[in-house]
Amino acid sequence: MASPIRKHRDDTGRRGWGRRLVIGAPYLWLSLFFLLPVLIVLKISLSYPELAQPPYAPTLDLSAGWEGIVGFVGELSFDNFVFITSDDLYVAAVLSSLRIAASSTLILLLVGYPIAYAMAKAPEGLRGILVAAVILPFWTSFLIRVYSWIGILRPEGLLNGLLMALGVIDQPLTILNTEIAVHIGIVYTYLPFMVLPLYATLERMDDSLIEAAQDLGSTPLKAFWTITVPLSWPGIVAGSLLCFIPAVGEFVIPDLLGGSDTLMIGKILWAEFFSNRDWPLASAVAIVMLVVLVVPIVLFREAEARRMEEGR
Repeated sequence: MASPIRKHRDDTGRRGWGRRLVIGAPYLWLSLFFLLPVLIVLKISLSYPELAQPPYAPTLDLSAGWEGIVGFVGELSFDNFVFITSDDLYVAAVLSSLRIAASSTLILLLVGYPIAYAMAKAPEGLRGILVAAVILPFWTSFLIRVYSWIGILRPEGLLNGLLMALGVIDQPLTILNTEIAVHIGIVYTYLPFMVLPLYATLERMDDSLIEAAQDLGSTPLKAFWTITVPLSWPGIVAGSLLCFIPAVGEFVIPDLLGGSDTLMIGKILWAEFFSNRDWPLASAVAIVMLVVLVVPIVLFREAEARRMEEGR
């Protein structure tokens, strides 16, 4: 029979392994499904095509030992990154993507905040129905929803027909194949990603703070600006990031609604991968896009952490 001390030591050891397993599981998941794919893409971006299909040179020969590793690293090339930074097309595509994603995110915030606020202030029994109404578009294919906007926005489409019937315009407007159509498509598609985080934040907010501010003489608008908006800041940040990040790399909406004149990095990436079959260059574009997105987000999160720490 095991002594009490040995039994206590065994229990402590099992709890320690269980704690390490729970803590290590997310890191293992991120390593397998985020870090490893990124490293593979990074390796391809530093390669050059030989047969226009994987594997791309140089290849790592572990059987050659340390010399094989040194030879592999020595043959890696940054030519694809040099080409991207020296070609105005890719620089313009990155800047255009950031501009369209930022303006679309701002529009999403202006549209989504009132919707989320109204949902949070609705009778409790109605909130579930409103949340379901926001989620309902996800039950339909994303591609079908984007295609439907082609029928709405084209010159002889539903929108122009309605405006002409109301006497607002005399001639059909050119909306399809413009940046306006891309903005409409992004705002429509990503609206739930803005509304739901905002609703989750506003729904938990203590309304007694607003009542206290108004009792002290604050106007409803001032109480909203000084209490509601700051308290909903986490929802604003979460919703903005959820919309901005995928909007930068979006390629389906610009391709279907933006036409050939709309330049976005997602379209360039798609063309390099599937039309030109230049995987090393496409991987370099993907790495550049990842860096462009990750660095500001990390800096923003650190600034937010410092702000919250200073606010305590």
